[in-house]
Amino acid sequence: MHGSHDHDHHHHDQHQRDHHDHDHDHDHGHGHHHHAPAAFGAAFAIGAALNVALVAAQFAYGILAGSVALLADAAHNLGDVLGLLLAWLAAALATRAPSLRRTYGWGRTSILAALANAVILLVSCGAIALEAAHRFLDPAPVQGATVMAVAAAGIVVNGLTAWLFSHGHDDLNIKATFQHMLADAAVSFGVVIGAGAIMLTGWLWIDPVISLAIVAVIVWGSWGTLREATHLAMDGVPRRIAHADVAAYLATLDGVTEVHDLHIWALSTTETALTAHLVRDDAAAGHEIILAATAGLAARFRIGHATLQVETPELAAACRLRPAEVI
Repeated sequence: MHGSHDHDHHHHDQHQRDHHDHDHDHDHGHGHHHHAPAAFGAAFAIGAALNVALVAAQFAYGILAGSVALLADAAHNLGDVLGLLLAWLAAALATRAPSLRRTYGWGRTSILAALANAVILLVSCGAIALEAAHRFLDPAPVQGATVMAVAAAGIVVNGLTAWLFSHGHDDLNIKATFQHMLADAAVSFGVVIGAGAIMLTGWLWIDPVISLAIVAVIVWGSWGTLREATHLAMDGVPRRIAHADVAAYLATLDGVTEVHDLHIWALSTTETALTAHLVRDDAAAGHEIILAATAGLAARFRIGHATLQVETPELAAACRLRPAEVI
C-alpha cells in the first residue's frame, strides 16, 4: 500500500543523438500517490454486506407484497452491490506496482469499474420500466405496510453506507459512491411515501409511477457517471482541469515563449498525467523550468505525473508535433 502523502521525484535528461531531430528534457513528477479507496476497505466491506442483506429482503418482500417499486429499488441496490464490489476490486488493483507490461500500473481499473457499473445500472432500468408499464395495464394489490417497512430499512442501510464514504472526496470513486448511496436513501424514502399513499387512497397506479420515478433517478445519476467514465477511458482531460488554464500557466514560466503538444489525461480516478513541449531561447537551462513547472502543476492542478520537453525556437520549428491537430 502506498503512503498517505504524495511526493514527486524530479529528474532531468538531456541527450543529443544524431538520429533525433531535437533535444529532449524530461521530467517525471511521480511518486507514492495516495490511492484513497485503499483506506476505505472496511467501508466497502460493510457497505457491500449491508446492501446484500437489503437486496435479499427487498426482492423477497417485493414479491410477497406485490410491489414493483420495491422490486425496482431492489434491482437498483443490486447494482449498488456490484458497484461497491467493482470499486473495491479496482481500489485493490490500483495499489499494485507498475510493471514492464503495465508501466502505469492498474490505476485505470477504477475508471473501468465506474464505466461497467453505469452500463449495468442503465440496462437494469429497461427491465424495471417494462414491468412498471405492465403494472399500469394490469394493476395488482400492494401490501403497503410491508413495503414501507422494507423501504425504511433501505433508508437506514443506504444512509449508513453513505456516511461511511462521507470523506475522501478527492477521489472521484469515493465521491460518486457517497452521492450514489445518499441518492439511494432518498429513493427508498420515495418508496415509503408511495406505499403510504397507496394505503391512504387505494390507488394502485401509484406503485408503477414510483417505479418509473426510481428509473428516472437511476438514469439521471448513472448517465453522468457513464459519460464521465467514458470520457476518462478515452484519455479525456479530467473535468476538474481546464486545458486552457494549464497551457496559460506553462506559458507564464520564465523564458517560455510557446507551449505545444500539451496532453492531459487521467491515470486513474485520482491521478493525472501531462506531457508538453516548452519552447525557450535557452534550452540548456531547461531543468530549472522543469522543476518549477512540475511543482506548480502539482500545487495548482493536482497533476502529479508530468513529462516536459524543452526546445529552442529552431528545434520547435522542426518539431513534427508542433501543429495543434497532430497527435
